[in-house]
Amino acid sequence: MSSPSKRREMDVMKLMMSDYTVETINDGLNEFNVEFHGPKESLYEGGVWKIRVELPDAYPYKSPSIGFVNKIYHPNVDELSGSVCLDVINQSWSPMFDLLNVFEVFLPQLLLYPNPSDPLNGDAASLMMKDRKQYDQKVKEYCDRYAKKEHLTNSTAEVDSDEDISDEESGSSDDEIAGHADP
Repeated sequence: MSSPSKRREMDVMKLMMSDYTVETINDGLNEFNVEFHGPKESLYEGGVWKIRVELPDAYPYKSPSIGFVNKIYHPNVDELSGSVCLDVINQSWSPMFDLLNVFEVFLPQLLLYPNPSDPLNGDAASLMMKDRKQYDQKVKEYCDRYAKKEHLTNSTAEVDSDEDISDEESGSSDDEIAGHADP
């Protein structure tokens, strides 16, 4: 077994043996979801997110890919894809870091200290800079709406359904198209 794969196993096992719930995808150690709780004394306290982790073949020499599965309102997290903009993961990753660092230091720091000058969510960054009180309220609203334990099982499919009613508004529907397909 090569050194990177031993390190991958060790890091994933360390994460599993800590206080985090880890759910592997396809029974491998390259892709998995981790249950992540918002940091205490932050706007995100009480929120629970499913974080998707993908480890590249070159891990730990190459950084993991980290993304929120259920929605979060944050300037440095893309609202649609859940991608995270975090220098330590994207640019300055080092093999000295491990997965516990990601969940115990990097993600909590990201939520505690958002950086609106380097946004992935322009609306959140703009609102944070213009009206902090309204921004704080929207963060709490998203936590209540999308970041509860019960949202973790059906995070992707049903989360968007209560916000988007675009089919009725656009004037076209899948039923019309499907209806013409049958003779």
